[in-house]
Amino acid sequence: MTIRAHNICTSISRATISLLVLLLWPVAGSAQKLFLLEKDSIPLMRGFQVSFDLVGVAQLMFSDYGQYEGALRLNLHDQWFPIVEVGYGKAERIDDVVTGMSYKTQAPYFKAGVDFNLLKKKHQKNRLFAGFRYAYTSYKVDVWCRDLEDPAWKWPVSFDVRDVACSQHWLEAVMGVDAQVFGPLHLGWSVRYRRRLKNDEGIIGKTWYVPGFGVSDSSNFGATFNVIIDI
Repeated sequence: MTIRAHNICTSISRATISLLVLLLWPVAGSAQKLFLLEKDSIPLMRGFQVSFDLVGVAQLMFSDYGQYEGALRLNLHDQWFPIVEVGYGKAERIDDVVTGMSYKTQAPYFKAGVDFNLLKKKHQKNRLFAGFRYAYTSYKVDVWCRDLEDPAWKWPVSFDVRDVACSQHWLEAVMGVDAQVFGPLHLGWSVRYRRRLKNDEGIIGKTWYVPGFGVSDSSNFGATFNVIIDI
């Protein structure tokens, strides 16, 4: 009886394993197609791209704030593009016509993330991509105002705060295009939605400009226009 029971258990186990293999085989095949890169003759490592943003430079030329920003992007199989962006933002507004306040700051910032090529024919030189960035900056702010007349006592009053330590973490959702002009030269354009994660603005309550993020009271949307070179 013991031998017979053992044989029955063995048969049931084999039948169960065979049934599980038949059921899970299509799932395993689908997962392999989903998570593995397309098998072709293109190598995984496709090189690097360096880029420089022109929008921030234009802001510095025509307004009270802006930034210099460059990026290094790794090309994995023309599909995934890990990227690091580094910049230096600054702002200087003297005697605002509305508030009479003056504001000054300058500091570096960095962003890290990844872009994904959305085009089906991913090995062509033109790309449509979506991605995200994590960003951080630590900066100091000077805020002061000219002498104003106290409405009650009629004597001049002033406000002057220097080197207020501030910091901010934020995320960016990115959508953009990358078009080849000729040879290794590309031009790229992107729109971005920025969302604060955590910020410390010291004793002044709210800073007017955050390096890399932009003006606090403006829209959370931004844009870049990049000159890109393949390496």
